[in-house]
Amino acid sequence: MRFPTPLVPARLIRRYKRFLADIRLEDGREVTAHCANPGSMMGLKDEGLKIWVEPNDDPKKKLKYGWRLVDHENGHFTGVDTSLPNRMLRAAFEAHEVPELADHPNVRAEVKYGTNSRVDFLMSGAGPDTYVEVKSVTLSRKSGLAEFPDSVTARGAKHMAELAEMTRQGHRAVVFFLVQRTDCSGFDLARDLDPTYAAAFDAARAAGVRALVYDTRITPDGVTLGSPLASNA
Repeated sequence: MRFPTPLVPARLIRRYKRFLADIRLEDGREVTAHCANPGSMMGLKDEGLKIWVEPNDDPKKKLKYGWRLVDHENGHFTGVDTSLPNRMLRAAFEAHEVPELADHPNVRAEVKYGTNSRVDFLMSGAGPDTYVEVKSVTLSRKSGLAEFPDSVTARGAKHMAELAEMTRQGHRAVVFFLVQRTDCSGFDLARDLDPTYAAAFDAARAAGVRALVYDTRITPDGVTLGSPLASNA
């Protein structure tokens, strides 16, 4: 998936109020950018980081830049836009680029299920319907290892319980971890950061929920689905 508008480099001044970031553009101007990431962004919000932002000229948008990438300046990138994974994965699912789900070509997004929830994707085709929850992974505290979550996520634990219930009703269920980093070759749960989520994940796996982990290919031009990643979860 290519970025609709070419990204421009900047330096991070600070990220605050979850969805705002003050940045310094290459011409020296300091502006506020939209940060499409409600998580803690552990390790990705230090002052002075090189980042890439997407400009826009939409008169309806108050903020004229959106933060898209962290540039680690060693050839690797992290995608920080949590709205991107679902858009990219829908295209990948419909193009049958995920072999584990290729037998379910019919894809619906944001379908009501569980208790006041919406599943990211409901896929149908051969056999039972498949409920798919997508998790964007950006945390890495150990070289080469991606982790989820980066903070306590009560919503994430609720999703795991709801996926488990779908399997008990005879459906298939998948939690899809999309690693938005290019510097990781493995994945695990950050059990110390949220033991409750880890317990919900383990219970869901025991109930038959499948976990898929894929990495991504990221450049300032765009983000595309990569390959399955080794998982210790």
